Amino acid sequence: MDRPAYAHIRKIDPTRGATLGDGTPNDNDRVEIGPTQLAFAEWAAAGLALPDLAAMRTYRHARLVQALVARDYGGVLMFDPLNIRYATDSTNMQLWNSHNPFRACLVCADGHMVLWDYKQAPFLADFNPLVTERRSGASFFYNVCGDRVAEDATSFAAQVDEVMRAHAGTNRRLAVDKIMINGLRALERTGFAVMEGEEVTERARAIKGPDEITAMRAAHHACEAAIVEMERFARQEIPRGTVSEDDVWAELHAGNIRRGGEWIETRLLASGPRTNPWFQESGPRIIGENEILAFDTDLIGCYGICIDISRTWWIGPRPPRLDMIAAMRHAREHIATDMAMLRPGISIRELTFGGHTLAPQYQRQKYSCRMHGVGLCDEWPFVPYPDGWVEGAFDLLLEPGMVLCVEALVSPEGGDFSIKLEDQVLITADGHETLTRYPFDAALMGDAEG
Repeated sequence: MDRPAYAHIRKIDPTRGATLGDGTPNDNDRVEIGPTQLAFAEWAAAGLALPDLAAMRTYRHARLVQALVARDYGGVLMFDPLNIRYATDSTNMQLWNSHNPFRACLVCADGHMVLWDYKQAPFLADFNPLVTERRSGASFFYNVCGDRVAEDATSFAAQVDEVMRAHAGTNRRLAVDKIMINGLRALERTGFAVMEGEEVTERARAIKGPDEITAMRAAHHACEAAIVEMERFARQEIPRGTVSEDDVWAELHAGNIRRGGEWIETRLLASGPRTNPWFQESGPRIIGENEILAFDTDLIGCYGICIDISRTWWIGPRPPRLDMIAAMRHAREHIATDMAMLRPGISIRELTFGGHTLAPQYQRQKYSCRMHGVGLCDEWPFVPYPDGWVEGAFDLLLEPGMVLCVEALVSPEGGDFSIKLEDQVLITADGHETLTRYPFDAALMGDAEG
C-alpha cells in the first residue's frame, strides 16, 4: 500500500506514467528543471502540443557541429550561460554564473561535448546523453582565484588542449565566445588560433528547429497567462492608491516562476511620466489612476525560452488624452507595417530602409532597433533603423525558423508619456506568424467601450 502512494506523490503529473508530455521524467525529485503542474494543465486546456526535448537537444547539437564543420573550426568553447544552455540544455545558477564564469562547454567538430561545471555538481547534465564528458576547473576569475588566476587559466587551457588533440587532431582553430582575459592569453600561449565564437553561436541559434518552436509556443502561452494575472492585479489594486510599480512587476515574476519559468532580464516597467524617457526601471513610485502603465517582459520562461512582449495600458476611469490615443495608434501602425514585410528571403537592409517611418516628434526617442531575433534571449539577427545602419554588419536574408520581435517605442520628446509595443513573430516557409496573442489596450486604441 505504501509504495503506490509514495510513487504517486513523487510524480509531477500523477495522471501520467514514467514520462511527461515533453519526454522528461515524471519525477518530482529529478535534477532537471522544467514546467510545473500549472503550466502543463494550462497547455492541455489550450490544446497545445509539447516539444520533444530529446529531439530539440539533438537538433541544437547538430546545428553547432554543422557550423564548426562549415567554418573548418576544430571546436567552439562557450562560457556564456545561454550558449551553454543551448548546447547542453542544463542550468546552474545562471545569473550568478553570468558574472562569475565557472562553467564552460566545448563542442568539437566531431560532436564530442565536454561540460566544465561546479566541482560539487557534476550531475546537473546527466539527463542529456549528448554531454559526453563532465569536468571541473573552468573558474579563473579573480573572486575565487586571486593573484593565481593566470595559473588556473593555464591549467584550464591544458584541459582544452587535451580534448582538442583527441577530437580535432591538428586543427587548432578554436572559436570562443566570452572568456576572461587570462583564459584568452592561456589559450593563445597553448597554440590555439582563437576565432570569434559569438558569430558561430548566434548564427546557429538563429534558426529554430520544430521542437524549439513548439517549446516557444508553450512558453509564450505561459508568459501571457502571467501577464493576465499582472493586468488583473493592476486594474483591481491601483485604484486603491497604495500600489507601486514594483508591486505590479512582482506579479509577472510570480506568474513566471509558478509556471516553471526562470527569470526576467530587465526591470522595464514604468508608469505615468516615468515612461518618458523610456528605459527607466521599475521602482517604488505609487501608480495613480488615469495614468499610463507600460512594460517590456524580457522574460526567460518555460524551457529557458525568452518571451519578449511589450504592452502599454491605460489605468483609470477617465479616457486617455487624444495625444496618447494618437501615439498608440501610430505605434500600432508602426509594428503592423513593419511586420507585414516579414518573409523568407527578405534582407535586413530591406527591413531597415523599408517599412513604416515614425513621425518627426517621435524620431529622437525611438527604440534602438526595428526588430531583433529572440530564442533563449535576445539573439541574432538585429534590424536597426536607417540611422543605425552599418555597412557590412547586417548582411543576412531571413529564413524559415527565425523568430523576431517587432518593436515600437513612440515617445514624444519632452512629453510626459511613452507608448511601448512589441510582438514576437515566427518566419514561416511562406511568410510569418505572429506568436503574440495578447490584446492591445482598447482605451488607448480609442475604443469608447474600453
